[in-house]
Amino acid sequence: MSSRIIPVPAFDYVVFGATGDLTKRKLIPALYHRFKDGQFDETSRIIGASRSKLSEADFQKTAREAIAQFVEKEYQDQAVIDRFVNIITYVPVDASKPEDSGDLGAALRTDPKIVRAFYLAVAPDLFEPIAEYLHKKKLYRRDARVVIEKPLGHDLNSSKAINDGVSKIFQEDQVYRIDHYLGKETVQNLLALRFANTLFEPVWNSAHIDHVQLTVAESVGAGTRGYYDESGALRDMIQNHMLQLLCLVAMEPPASDDANALRDEKLKVLRALRRITNGDVAKTTVRGQYRGVKSETVSVAGYQDELPEEKKGSRTETFVALKAEIENWRWSGVPFYLRTGKRMAERVSEICIQFKPIPHSIFDHAEGAPKPNKLIIRLQPNEGVKLMMMNKDPGPGGMRLRDVALNLTFAEAFNERTPEAYERLLMDVVRGSQTLFMRRDELEAAWAWVDPIREAWDRSTEPPQSYTAGTWGPSGAVALIERDGRSWYEGSLS
Repeated sequence: MSSRIIPVPAFDYVVFGATGDLTKRKLIPALYHRFKDGQFDETSRIIGASRSKLSEADFQKTAREAIAQFVEKEYQDQAVIDRFVNIITYVPVDASKPEDSGDLGAALRTDPKIVRAFYLAVAPDLFEPIAEYLHKKKLYRRDARVVIEKPLGHDLNSSKAINDGVSKIFQEDQVYRIDHYLGKETVQNLLALRFANTLFEPVWNSAHIDHVQLTVAESVGAGTRGYYDESGALRDMIQNHMLQLLCLVAMEPPASDDANALRDEKLKVLRALRRITNGDVAKTTVRGQYRGVKSETVSVAGYQDELPEEKKGSRTETFVALKAEIENWRWSGVPFYLRTGKRMAERVSEICIQFKPIPHSIFDHAEGAPKPNKLIIRLQPNEGVKLMMMNKDPGPGGMRLRDVALNLTFAEAFNERTPEAYERLLMDVVRGSQTLFMRRDELEAAWAWVDPIREAWDRSTEPPQSYTAGTWGPSGAVALIERDGRSWYEGSLS
């Protein structure tokens, strides 16, 4: 089965921060794949912009190197690469020194039918200066779109300040706050799973679901990234990625697939989250920090070992587990357990919906007790969905019960390459679809929920719990869920 490619209108895509890591690793490869698949052609332009004094040829060479390094060899077609690179240009731009900048306006076309989009792959403190630069240079249009990357603040007040700066120029319907997790095929498939099938929606509530688990685990460490020590797992993962996943699992059916209809329902979930404050923080949250491992066969540095000397002793968390509750009719009494961390046992992002046990078992003499059904949605790697169900083990000799999976692995079911998240999101900007982007009130509601947790941790004299690199986190995370008579799901789709 092959997917149908729907072309997008011709565009001028300006990427600020064009020489940065995000552009090389994600944006250029994503745009190349969409070009290769025919979603846009030579009528569009990609314009790199940064402070570096590069020539167009220099930047085109950088684009070729990015494709060579970050696009799988089997998808590298030299003829297509040549055509793709020919639509790329470059303009040196320093928003703080417009007089030292090139003429970005000369690279942009004035035809109103050509979509104009600005991607700000830069630090948030540059969002407002760039927006003002575009306005002063008369490059702003009412139908233009601007994409802004996280981190969108470190708390509610700083987030408001960043958004206020951008909104001086751009209206809310022009702003696309990107969260690449929402562009993943399996995340979008969650909407189809819930709202395009009659099977699940009648049981998607507290009468049938016992609890929900969301896990986003990374096997890599924080490394020497200065940003991470200023952020930590709560701000880096919980506040945006994981709360967005929670919203998609928990929201009410929207009236339509209109962007605002869907985002209205997500906002209701965020506002219904019970606040975790003061004494509740110690009971319902766990923060951890990985320590190193050294043996004859393995040597992994701990978080403290990776920090520069002046930051030794940092209490930044590299792991968070917490129990969230949604105070509405659908989810009353159903806990949502979230956990995320660095240097964990494996790289996996997964949603586990555990249903309640059967009310009465007739299989008293069977081998193996009935287990509750689970719906597992794997976001990465090996994207797919599986439903764990009880079945009889084939063969004579009595009733032997075993849980087995109805397994939908995307790679097997569709037998084709699954586009990366940035590919979908970059094209959605051109299409003018904001469905998979965060609205300002969503972002601020998420910060309002996270901030009290952060503040309580800052006041606490307890340091993060230590856990060994390569494990599933500190013992406190196990205790958090086992106090409720439950356990973390650590199965696999592979």
